[in-house]
Amino acid sequence: MSRPVAVLGPGAVGASLAVRLCLAGVKTLCVARPETAGVVALAGLSVETRDDGVLTARPEVVERLERPVALLLITVKAPMLEEALERIDPAAVAEGVALPLLNGLEHLEVVRRRLGARVAAGTVSHFQAYRVGRVQVIETTPPPLVTMASDGDLTRRELEAAAELLRRARLEVRVGQSERRVLWHKVARIAPLAAATAITGRPVGELRADPAWRPRLQAAIAEACQVAEADGVSLRPNGQWQIVEEMPVTLTPSAARDFSAGRRTELDAIVGSVLRVAERCGVPCPVLGELAAAAGLR
Repeated sequence: MSRPVAVLGPGAVGASLAVRLCLAGVKTLCVARPETAGVVALAGLSVETRDDGVLTARPEVVERLERPVALLLITVKAPMLEEALERIDPAAVAEGVALPLLNGLEHLEVVRRRLGARVAAGTVSHFQAYRVGRVQVIETTPPPLVTMASDGDLTRRELEAAAELLRRARLEVRVGQSERRVLWHKVARIAPLAAATAITGRPVGELRADPAWRPRLQAAIAEACQVAEADGVSLRPNGQWQIVEEMPVTLTPSAARDFSAGRRTELDAIVGSVLRVAERCGVPCPVLGELAAAAGLR
């Protein structure tokens, strides 16, 4: 029998992936806290998509992962990562692939300390979804783009096998050049956007059309790209800004929604991680630093 895919944290991203995998015939487990596990086991998961209507599935749900899996998708947010990893027996991924899909630059070390070697870097891009209940998710964009890479823990063949499981669920999956490049390619734009949308309470489309905020965001993205360059990853600010231009007008990063609701946020993991690399590499980031300070990070 083939090993299943496990999803640690069936929130907005995790639930969307779990439902699609189930409907594609991929054996899927959700790993969740006891209170969430009980609800998912009883009611299943429901995802309202933009193009395919409402998708529902009833994945198996466990409070602790102990059986071997082919792929572990880690979809919790950074503040909850260490606690969530305690629900994973490292032996469960000893022959599989652990793929954290978190924002920021520093979480891979945390995952490797807990789970060992078989870890790849991953991101979810061009996607927005939010929970309206413990088992209901609404997507406002098409399915996500998943990008992954490994600097040596895993072979290209092993990465492609993991990617193929996700492609069976009709997801676009790319295997990138390096772990740092995969992480930087997203965080270079999401760090300024997360801070700015949190501070203002306004979506991306409004800010990029604002004559005061547009150049401020462009400057902050350029700073983040300079930090990436100092960290060994070459990114074009114009290329990053083009992605911002293509984002839906109403898009708001989840960190900004959490900030507005008074919940724990990923802002330190996203914006703070970029600024910590900047400090280490001696790269000035006056605009991004101002945004961080306005968001309460400095």
